[in-house]
Amino acid sequence: MNDKQSIELTHVQSTNGGETREIGPEADGGLKKNLESRHITMIALGGALGTGLLIGTGSALVEAGPAGVLIDYSIVGCVVFLVMSALGEMVSYMPLPHGFGGFATRFVDPALGFATGYVYFFKYLLAAPNQLSAFALIFQFWVGDRVSPAVFITVGLVLILVINSVNVRVFGEFEFWLSSLKIIILCGVILLMLILALGGGPTHDRTGFRYWHDPGAFVEYKLHGSAGKFVGVWSALVQAVYAFTGTELVGMTVGEAKHPRLTMPRAVKMTFFRIVFFYVLSVFFLGMVVPSNSTELVFATKSSASAAASPFVVAIRLAKIHGLDHVINGCLIVFVFSASTSDLYIATRTLHAIAVDNKAPQIFKRTSNQGVPFYALGFCALFCTLGYLSVGDGSKVVFGYLTNVVTVFALLTWISILVTHIFFRRACKVQQIPRDRIPYMAPLGIYGSFAALCFLVILTLTKGFQVFIGEFDYKSFVVQYIGIPVYLLCIFGYKLVYKTKRVRSSQADLVTGVPTETLAEERSRVEAEKAQLQAGGKGSKASILYTKVLSWLF
Repeated sequence: MNDKQSIELTHVQSTNGGETREIGPEADGGLKKNLESRHITMIALGGALGTGLLIGTGSALVEAGPAGVLIDYSIVGCVVFLVMSALGEMVSYMPLPHGFGGFATRFVDPALGFATGYVYFFKYLLAAPNQLSAFALIFQFWVGDRVSPAVFITVGLVLILVINSVNVRVFGEFEFWLSSLKIIILCGVILLMLILALGGGPTHDRTGFRYWHDPGAFVEYKLHGSAGKFVGVWSALVQAVYAFTGTELVGMTVGEAKHPRLTMPRAVKMTFFRIVFFYVLSVFFLGMVVPSNSTELVFATKSSASAAASPFVVAIRLAKIHGLDHVINGCLIVFVFSASTSDLYIATRTLHAIAVDNKAPQIFKRTSNQGVPFYALGFCALFCTLGYLSVGDGSKVVFGYLTNVVTVFALLTWISILVTHIFFRRACKVQQIPRDRIPYMAPLGIYGSFAALCFLVILTLTKGFQVFIGEFDYKSFVVQYIGIPVYLLCIFGYKLVYKTKRVRSSQADLVTGVPTETLAEERSRVEAEKAQLQAGGKGSKASILYTKVLSWLF
């Protein structure tokens, strides 16, 4: 962005009690609005469907058992629904590229905005190398220890860096088709697990709910009796949270989305239902075909050089379907590579959003002619080299550590989103914002946010309690809780330095950046533009294919 652009002001007439506000160039931050609805939906799915389900579920099954895993994923799925509803309401009303921290700055406190932005940034700064670590872990299925994980990490890093360096529309198309393939693969895996449970495999062994009785629906983890079963279920919640992390990243695509007020509510609602469908069914059928005490499953989740990192590969092996385990392991590469590409994208855009919100060096706000924040991308790419830790300590060990750190940052981000939504709702009530001005309303409103907030606070404080059972593991304690002091230090450190105060409901800015065009007017205009493109034969083949063939599934 050149100097002339940096000083020009775009005048937007937005009225609230006769007041008119001006928005500077930070309204778009130099990003190009080239992402369509199908791109946004697939980016959200691409980031959420990855290592959490395909690899992390194995350790959750070992700790909690089939019933425990199903309970964990169902509970976290409901919480994610409330978080996504809160986010969808704010984003649809005020589609700004400032990220979650920008909303917290405007409605709660600039200190919370600072902490939220950086906590979310730290999460994806570590998520990308975590995916690369998993990338190397999956290849060990074929090569074992004969080839260094550094080779696969380097290949993955170069590829995701190249993809993120091009025009965002190219990135969107790539992620759209890769995520579409992931959905088709996952549907096939779910169907296969069901067939195996019903005795359709080579062994014709109809397992059904056999493993719910022996070794049991719940696992006694670290303790005996009911206490051990509770510890197993509660500790496995961490894996469930990690599996759902990334669902909220749809909110970070606002700055590059066409017609975000129309696309965001649909993306928020449909993304949640699809993910819950895929995740809950996957873990349900997995618990029917893989016993929680399987020696192969324990090896896959506890070894530092696992040959079968995924419990779904273990299921294929137990069913004695020769050759299919190689195919499934190859499909895992697609999942992890897509997730790592999305993670680097979100890390870059989050750092850019923090700079747009004036809480990071302004150099990260700069974009190329194609709208790519290249300085932010380069900085985030440097941290992807953390994946090389896999070479020294073993891919599984590093994956476990990074998973725990990413999970606590995800929990803190969700907490910030819910707190921000509560303050947003209060401000709307005090300033008497009509309901018809908000395109999407959270079904359970402020009460849903309060309920989810209470659960997440309790889980964040107790997620690592198992480290105190038996011999104290200081390494696990650090990775389980390191995010909390970082979060609090960001909040109180910022308040101490800048003397910020809480934003009063009557003073919250509900005007700047809010489109003046009504939702009905925008919808009519978009439909007219779409009809004109189709009449002129200018609609993209990908859009036509998506609308007529794939949209029913996605």
